[in-house]
Amino acid sequence: MMFAALLAQATATSALAPAAAEGVTRYGPGFFAVFQPSTAKDLVAHLPGFTLDMGDAVRGFEGAAGNVLIDGARPAAKSDGLDAILSRIPAGQVDYVEVIRGGVPGVDMQGKTILANVVRKKAGAAAGLVQLSGRYVGDYGRTMPGFRLEGTGAAAGGRWELGLRSEGAPDSSVGPAVYEQTDPLGRLLARSDIKSHADYRMNTATGAFEHGLFGGTLKINGRLYREDYRFNETSRFISPGPRDLASEDRRARDKSELGLRFDRAISARTSVEVVGLHQTEDRNLRSAATMPPGDFDYRQAVSTTETIGRVVGRFRVSLALSLEAGGEVARNRLDSDTSLALKGSPQFLPAPQVRVEEARSEAFAKAVWRPKPAWTLEAGLRQEGSKIMGRSRDRLVNVERSLRYPKPRLLVVWQARSDLQLRARGERAVGQLNFDDFVSSAALNDGVLRAGNINLVPEQAWVAELQVEQRFWGSGAAVLTARHSALSDTIDRAPIYDPTGVFDAPANIGKGSKDEVELSLSIPLSRLGLSNAEYRGLLKVRRSEVTDPTTHAKRPISGLRPLEWESHFSKQVPAWNLELGADLFGGWRRTSYRFDEVSTSKLGTYVITYGQWKPQADLVLRLEVENVTSRGFRATRRIYGGPRDVADLSLVQDRAAQVKPIVNLIVRKSFGG
Repeated sequence: MMFAALLAQATATSALAPAAAEGVTRYGPGFFAVFQPSTAKDLVAHLPGFTLDMGDAVRGFEGAAGNVLIDGARPAAKSDGLDAILSRIPAGQVDYVEVIRGGVPGVDMQGKTILANVVRKKAGAAAGLVQLSGRYVGDYGRTMPGFRLEGTGAAAGGRWELGLRSEGAPDSSVGPAVYEQTDPLGRLLARSDIKSHADYRMNTATGAFEHGLFGGTLKINGRLYREDYRFNETSRFISPGPRDLASEDRRARDKSELGLRFDRAISARTSVEVVGLHQTEDRNLRSAATMPPGDFDYRQAVSTTETIGRVVGRFRVSLALSLEAGGEVARNRLDSDTSLALKGSPQFLPAPQVRVEEARSEAFAKAVWRPKPAWTLEAGLRQEGSKIMGRSRDRLVNVERSLRYPKPRLLVVWQARSDLQLRARGERAVGQLNFDDFVSSAALNDGVLRAGNINLVPEQAWVAELQVEQRFWGSGAAVLTARHSALSDTIDRAPIYDPTGVFDAPANIGKGSKDEVELSLSIPLSRLGLSNAEYRGLLKVRRSEVTDPTTHAKRPISGLRPLEWESHFSKQVPAWNLELGADLFGGWRRTSYRFDEVSTSKLGTYVITYGQWKPQADLVLRLEVENVTSRGFRATRRIYGGPRDVADLSLVQDRAAQVKPIVNLIVRKSFGG
């Protein structure tokens, strides 16, 4: 009802956001002034009808794009998130922000239907910030300090950026818990009280320099990242008899990235872009029982590298037609070494030492045509090819295969009115293989051995999407999206038969379908009597169907959340330079299906309340209370005596955790600009 009422009262876009071009809405400093923004991230957070898309964590450059451009170009970085990049740009150095809806001639939409383009002012005096933070975690009274030091400015005729960041954070799904194990009739077999906690420590260093070169612009960026994760757990069993079990996990992750982007206008209508990227990642994990010691010792070392080269040429035929063509090559490698010992005795794991290498290439062409002012058509074709080689040291795995997939795409945009746009998209999407799915693994918490599967092929989908965007009340917007995916070679879980037994593993399980409906709302609340206030909401509903490889019955895709939602409220009090707000991240449920187990995880709603005060223009004090409602996390495993199609339910394991609130205090001082 509320959605219908909003649409009924819709009006033309505010004069604060004049159209810079057909399909492009520009928002200048005046639009954002009431929000008292500190960084470009704050600006993007208040764009009507826009939700930040961080992109996908996939190999290659083309498929990993998010939906934000900086000065009309995509950042030449993959491991550095868009939110981190935007948070390093002072709001005072932003000239304006554009929202680009649908295909626009001359703009690379990165495969998205909506983009934000943050346009900076010309490089001037140095500017930056210093931030100190302290996080207090209610569970066990832990404290976690953090700091940020970032700067940007002009030097030697170019623009530089530097950043240092260190922060700690708790794993919000881990906390005091109760564990129960029952038989199929619900009779208690075992019960324990669990004390557990897990923390992250993340350290990041970034740098970039941009300068004119050979009539174009060259930007070089680099990033170093270190993450340490520690998990400790003690279980005190009350039933069937008193005993204690304890375990710990230690995980270290090191990443490095070096990227460059060169842009040059060849003529008034022709330009070229060259991107190069190299990144590495090393992960080391040890999971061990400490009580009784030596009962369980699992270790995994994984090293990956990726090198990418990409060239794109663009030609503007006319104001109504633009063409784009290019190619990308990538080389990837993974080396994994895994071991498991029980009571000091080495255990068998399928293919414990694996090397996977991939050579990928992709050629693409695209045309954007605006036959009439109200209509835009974007048509493109990508041809992907890859060669994958996988070998294990024990010689049980030796696979080499080539894959090729054409990926056509068509987008049609109709600007029905100045405040109403309809978008229809059809394309063939091809997923990417996760190299981790090739590697065996084990988990102490659930006692499950998981095999790798070197024979996987990418999941493919024919996608049809319809999107309607209605803008109203000046800065309000509602975006409704309906999407259907017809899947083939769906990746899920299936039994892998080995001479030593049966293992759960990722596998291609055949055809499937997925339907999604999304609603995004941006509502200025002044029309409802609450001045300088804004509500933003996001709702996602999903339905899927595949054939279970064990029971051959229809079921949803493993791990897919059928419902997700977010609600965000903010209220500005200009007289006090104060902002008050609350962010709600809705609870979710997901179910995974293995050949001998069905597991369900449920996470409660996460609530953050905050107050932010700016006693002066360059000083911010922010107090956040996270997890206000002490949300719970519940994991239930229904374990069968064998494959689910022939064996009965054997036992049920249930673990319910409750995590206490977290208080976060931030002090941020800006300088220069």
